[in-house]
Order: sequence, then structure tokens, then C-alpha cells
Amino acid sequence: MLGVNTNVNSQVAINALAQNEQRMSTAMNRLSTGVRINSASDDPAGLKVASRMTAQINGLEQAVTNATHAISMVETTEGGIREISNMLHRMRELAVAAQNGTNHAKDIEAMQAEFEQLQDEIERIADNTQYNGINVLNSGADRTFAIGALGESLRVNLFDFQTKNAAVTYAAADVTNGSDKFTKADHGFSNGDAVVYNHGGGTAVTGLTDGTTYYVTEISGNDFKLATSYDNAVAGTVQAITGDGNDAQTLTKVSAYGGNIDKTTISVNSSTNAAAALTVIDKAIAGTDGSRASLGAALNRLNYAVSSLGNTKVNAEASRSRILDTDYGAETAELARTQIIAQAGVAMLAQANMKPQSVLALLKG
Repeated sequence: MLGVNTNVNSQVAINALAQNEQRMSTAMNRLSTGVRINSASDDPAGLKVASRMTAQINGLEQAVTNATHAISMVETTEGGIREISNMLHRMRELAVAAQNGTNHAKDIEAMQAEFEQLQDEIERIADNTQYNGINVLNSGADRTFAIGALGESLRVNLFDFQTKNAAVTYAAADVTNGSDKFTKADHGFSNGDAVVYNHGGGTAVTGLTDGTTYYVTEISGNDFKLATSYDNAVAGTVQAITGDGNDAQTLTKVSAYGGNIDKTTISVNSSTNAAAALTVIDKAIAGTDGSRASLGAALNRLNYAVSSLGNTKVNAEASRSRILDTDYGAETAELARTQIIAQAGVAMLAQANMKPQSVLALLKG
């Protein structure tokens, strides 16, 4: 049918051009940004998946950063312990040498002077070794490192390397047996600290054994509880107590040395004292070696964690790329196709607009 009021062919051409323009615009956006999904309408499901994977990748990146910082802290700690270990070995040499019957009194004085200097330096290292402003050798505190994208963590005990820890008295009034807790202002303990209970010659707290090592847990202000093992302390499994004990009982924090190695405890100023010091130093060396081994195991785990996180991140990025990134081969072909169709559409629109003019030929005839 010939008509002039409605040009159907022109409307069809205009509609086809509009649709083609949209497809061409999408192809140009993808080519210019390098991203396949530039708006939610491009691929709603793909956008949701890509967003979730982006969150995972960001979490993995932060976990890698956390783990590398943890490695630095543990390496700093282990480095300080290594120097302490070297000095303990030198102290042991002096303790052995001081027992030799060929020593002159001046020799003993010189050995004792060096021995005391080493004790002072060990204490200085313990008090001043820091990472990011955190003392790592004089608290014995646990550090929890977030090493996973979903908040997985690794708990590491940094141990206490102070040369002396004094016994702290806990009166019966400081013990609350109904809730298994001890109370002392400024007790100075951290979760996981090893402490030795001593009843002081009186009635022991029911549930605790004199001379036994326990582990601090569930610290809340001035209150804390005890566990029978480090693992139980971490898990929050407390030792039940049903009695208050007496007013002379004590808790003594246990250092990594297994005892005190300060000037008032050991010396080499006589053959007898040197022999006693040798026993203490051997125990301290064993404790120090155990601490280093524990930190070494943690370092290995952290290094493996960084490697695993890196691999997971690469795979996650590759998966997201397949969803989110532009396929330049496909999109350049799409752009060329839509440009050709646009040119053809414009030509056909011109032809459609010319069609009503054929009516004039009929009218002239």
C-alpha cells in the first residue's frame, strides 16, 4: 500500500538504527575501558559474581600483607633470641672455666665481670627488642596474625626473656573459687603466660598443685584464670578451683629460660657458684633453643601461607578476568559489524524516506 501519513519502512529503519547504536555503544565502552561489564545491565549475574570475587581478591591481598608483616615480627623476635643464645653459650664457657683449679683470684674477678656484663646485655635485649613499637621479648604475650581472606588466624607465643621474674603473692581474698579466677591489680600477665603456683607452706587452692606450671587465660581487667596447658589456655578451657588457699601463696611467671638467670640468682665468682650456674644456664639454653624452634616452625608456616595465598589470588584473578575483562577479538569484530550495519541502516533510511514521493508521480499522471 502506498501512503504518506505513515512511513512504516522509515520507522523500521529508525528502530533498527537505534538498536544497532546501542550495541555499537556497548562495544565501544568495552573496548575503551577494557571491562566487559560496565553497568549492571550488561550482565547482572556476572556482575554479582565478579564483585564477590573482587572482595575475595582484596581479602587475599590484605592477608598476604598481614602474613609478611607477621614474618617480619617473628624474624625480629628470633634475631633477638639468637643473640641471647650466643651470650648464654659464652656464659656457659665462663661457668666451666671458673671451676678450673688453676684460676687466680684475678681471673675469677675478670670472669665474673664479663658474666655480669652478659647478664645486663641479655636483659637490655629482652627489654628493648621491638617491632613496630611492640616489645617482643619481655612480655611472653601471644600474637594473633590474620593470615586468611576469611579471617583465619595463626597464634604465636613470643615468650618472655627477662632475666628475672619475681613471685607475686595472692591472698585467699584474691581467689574466687566460684568462678575459678584470681584477681590482682596490674598483674602483668598475658594470655598464654606460664606461671608456677606455690602454696607458700599453707593450704593450697583446691584444684591446684604446689610447684606445678599453669597457663594464664581469659584475662579481663584485673581478673584472670588458669589452664593446665598452653593449648587449653588458647581454647579457654580453665582449671576448676574450689578453695581459696592461704595468704602466702604465690604465682611466678616462667621465662623461656625455665628460671631466673639474673645477677642475684647465678654467678661464677666461685667454683661452687659456677657449678650451680652451669646447671641453670644449660636449662636456659634448652629453653631458648625450644623457643627458637617454635618460632622457626611458625616462620615456615607463614612462608607457606604467603605462597598459598599468592597462588589462590592468581587463580581468583584469572577467574574474575574471564568474567569481567573485555575480549578484544570479539568486541572489535562486533564494533566493525555494528559500524557497517549503521552505514547500511542510514542508507536504507534515506531510501525509505524517498518512498512516499512515488505518490506524487501518481498524482501528476
